[in-house]
Amino acid sequence: MVIPPATFAKKMLAFYDLHGRKNLPWQLEKNGYRVWVSEIMLQQTQVKTVIPYYRKFMQSFPTVQSLAEADIDDVLHHWAGLGYYSRARNLHACAKTIVKDHAGEFPQSLADIIQLPGIGESTGGAILSLAYGKDDAILDGNVKRVLARVFLVDGWYGKSSVLKALWQLSREYTPKKRTGDFNQAMMDLGAGLCSRSRPICCECPLSTHCLAHAQDKTAEYPHRKPKKRIPTKQTVMYLSIDDENQILLNKRPPTGIWGGLWCLPEVSPTGTVIEQTTVFDQFKHTFSHYHLEVDVIKSKGLKTTTLVEDNSGMAWHNIDQIEKLALPTPIKKFLNKHF
Repeated sequence: MVIPPATFAKKMLAFYDLHGRKNLPWQLEKNGYRVWVSEIMLQQTQVKTVIPYYRKFMQSFPTVQSLAEADIDDVLHHWAGLGYYSRARNLHACAKTIVKDHAGEFPQSLADIIQLPGIGESTGGAILSLAYGKDDAILDGNVKRVLARVFLVDGWYGKSSVLKALWQLSREYTPKKRTGDFNQAMMDLGAGLCSRSRPICCECPLSTHCLAHAQDKTAEYPHRKPKKRIPTKQTVMYLSIDDENQILLNKRPPTGIWGGLWCLPEVSPTGTVIEQTTVFDQFKHTFSHYHLEVDVIKSKGLKTTTLVEDNSGMAWHNIDQIEKLALPTPIKKFLNKHF
């Protein structure tokens, strides 16, 4: 028998009261700004990874005003290592919009808040329910997993029809009262007991009503994304150091892979004039949609002076100061390995 919404909510709120997380950094002195930053960081990233980044970020940018006024390079530097850097760029753009168009205060309706850069319906619902007690539903990865198992929702939720079905369930089963506590409980349950592998069904408050558990199909649900072979791409980057112990770096375009971060320059597809080069080292990095293999060459006759003059994205940086730059994690690891 399908669990009634009132029973579902009662069980989840009881779970929250006993086991819900209530002392995470963004749950203390709670406001829209703090919840918003945490929700953006938590996209595609686990809580234990986010906590130290969040604390450092809040020390540097304690208010939406301070974030709006910050230099994007500084914001990206604080984000380095979290990945998915478009989140940081959207965070910065959103802060500027909130200050400019909303007097530094978050809109408190879902229709208005999802107009802001980088905030979709689920993130908007989380901000409104957790920070302001609004009765908006959410549908992050953890909630999708719980609902897919309890109600045996077929199909990969990257498909619009499956996502629509999950949203319908989330809205139907989200209570009008204590919505923030309920949403937190759903996220906690999905992150803990109802994890992707080895869910602890014997301790789950919904186990007696979970269709996947009843049919011994928790390993099958939610259905996974159809497998697709991840391609491998190769590129060449060059390492150039001058007599003053400065390294040549290139600031990447604001969009795309490692957008806005400082990186070793890549050899252009048309070729760069290089005399007497050798492969200095190699490294690999895996993105969500491809593997990247990088050969790093250390040039002896690279015409770097002309190259810098011709490309405003290029600049020399003292090797001892590179820790202060916003660098992609694999580039930072490579430089720390050698310097």
